[in-house]
Amino acid sequence: MSKEQQRQLDAISRQGRLDTAGDVQSVRAAFNNVMAQVPVAPDVQQTPVKIGGVDGIEVTIQGNASENVILYFHGGVYVIGSAATSVPLVSDLVRRSGVRAITVEYRLGPEHPYPAAIDDAHAAYGGLLAQGIAPGQIALAGDSAGGGLAVATLLALREAGTPLPSCAFLMSPYADLTLSGETLAEKEELDPVLTPAGLRARVPDYVGRADASDPRISPIFGDLTGLPPLLVQVGSHEILLSDALRLAGRSALCDVPVTLEVTPGVPHVFQGFAGLLDEAGAALDRASDFLKTHLAH
Repeated sequence: MSKEQQRQLDAISRQGRLDTAGDVQSVRAAFNNVMAQVPVAPDVQQTPVKIGGVDGIEVTIQGNASENVILYFHGGVYVIGSAATSVPLVSDLVRRSGVRAITVEYRLGPEHPYPAAIDDAHAAYGGLLAQGIAPGQIALAGDSAGGGLAVATLLALREAGTPLPSCAFLMSPYADLTLSGETLAEKEELDPVLTPAGLRARVPDYVGRADASDPRISPIFGDLTGLPPLLVQVGSHEILLSDALRLAGRSALCDVPVTLEVTPGVPHVFQGFAGLLDEAGAALDRASDFLKTHLAH
């Protein structure tokens, strides 16, 4: 990444930064407006689906057929975002990996606090199994809150005795809603996307009356033993860096096969800038290799 690329990316990120501490409906509308401007290639097919009783969008590339599937969870601090807003990034991952994806329209807070999101994620995974898709043909993936939700879903599946998917790919996972990570302060000036105040404002919307340290809300506090292989990607210029570092460390302590990739100088969910940033495309290429390897097994 050149200095010019870094300056350009930082400017774009700061210009598009949302005040997530604002009114929920206004923040949602602003985020949807920003994401609606992100182009999607004409060969990307988007099909509304209902899986396990949960709405979603199946994302495929025209002419590409695969039995393997990525079950994807979008970001948005559990309060904003949608399946539709994730399509640009999901389609890029689908193109590189050669599989199809279903991005899940899980319920959001504050209207639907914990455990609504994890219940929907669990139901969607069960819906895939009910269709006759083998666990080894499924990978979980998500960005930000969706990355944390993917791990929380793995814990819920394990507790329920449900066969686990092949692997999980996590981009900048939001995995500690107690907000105890040291990089919330250390990286605040560098992060062009998120702010500690914005995160603090939205935590009660999702946590509700639950305990934010519950592992199914903040997976870094859980026993991750028995989870499938994880790939964690994060940028060094984001306040959630410590979430990714601690999640990977916790995984290693629990004997979970985990790969941690920290890309220097890039912001939160930098993979969404694959058209601008070489490092973003390279990260998605590595993620696709990871997914293909484990789905093949």
